[in-house]
Amino acid sequence: MAKRIPSHKATGREKLYALGCLLLVGTFLALSLIMAKLADQAGAPRLTFLMTGLAGAGIILALLTTGEGRATPLNRRTVEYALVSGVLMAVPNAMGFLAVRHVGAGFISLSFAFPILVTWVMAVVLGMERFQGLRLLGVLLALAGGVILAVSKAGSSPGDPIWAALVLAMPIALAAGNIYRTWRWPANTSPMFLAALMMFGAALSLLPLSLITEDGGVPALFRSPTLVGLVGLEVLIFATLYHFFFVLQALAGPVYLSQIGTVAAVVGTVIAVFALGEPTPPNLSLAGTLVAAGLIVFHRSAKTHVTNTEEPRHVRTE
Repeated sequence: MAKRIPSHKATGREKLYALGCLLLVGTFLALSLIMAKLADQAGAPRLTFLMTGLAGAGIILALLTTGEGRATPLNRRTVEYALVSGVLMAVPNAMGFLAVRHVGAGFISLSFAFPILVTWVMAVVLGMERFQGLRLLGVLLALAGGVILAVSKAGSSPGDPIWAALVLAMPIALAAGNIYRTWRWPANTSPMFLAALMMFGAALSLLPLSLITEDGGVPALFRSPTLVGLVGLEVLIFATLYHFFFVLQALAGPVYLSQIGTVAAVVGTVIAVFALGEPTPPNLSLAGTLVAAGLIVFHRSAKTHVTNTEEPRHVRTE
């Protein structure tokens, strides 16, 4: 059975808190992609770099959790949550880390504009959101922009089509994760503890692939001060990102949370073009206009509601 925790219309302070979390998480999500680009340029084994960053962030969050004085149950439910949410987070992150060399950080950042749309569709199908015609129009507009961007990128280089297609599949995995974390959120459990569990689950799911494809990857990360510094920064970015990620999901639900992709798309593209010197994606203006129009229509059709509990509004309980 699904349990609905009653929501109320957000107060000004709650809206501001949710917006602050949204901007913070979206910005740090973009920074994590930039770190992937810098690590690749420095010669780091990419999957091992991602796995180590996630594991390190999990350790930090687990240590911080011990000082909260909150319940941190390790049982069948929380272990399931760690493994499933970890896989659903690790898969799109791994795809992004592997694809950044082929399509650039800017293109990957733009793909993060779409999880909100896919999340909403899934939420409607599962009965977590009501169907609204304007939201459907927003979905179609933004997806049209995504198709134009993908076709333009694929046509600009013969080596890019497969990687571009994989990157545009990332929003599906991200949206599935958004829905799952709310649907299966263990009751009365700290968001920081759940964030730590997800980090460990993600790192564990990447371990076999890292060992098979990047033998000796962990020692390679510590062969130079530059790589050590990048690993340390990624750990801090992930720890900050996913702590507030879970706070935002508990506060505002999966659809509101998925707006972080829009922030990441804007911040990541700006940094990639102006700081990393990546070329502006072909047809970016047209694609960006369609995406922006879709998101504006999508958001104007909704009223923001925020819960003041520490569980999402739609929690599946045993």
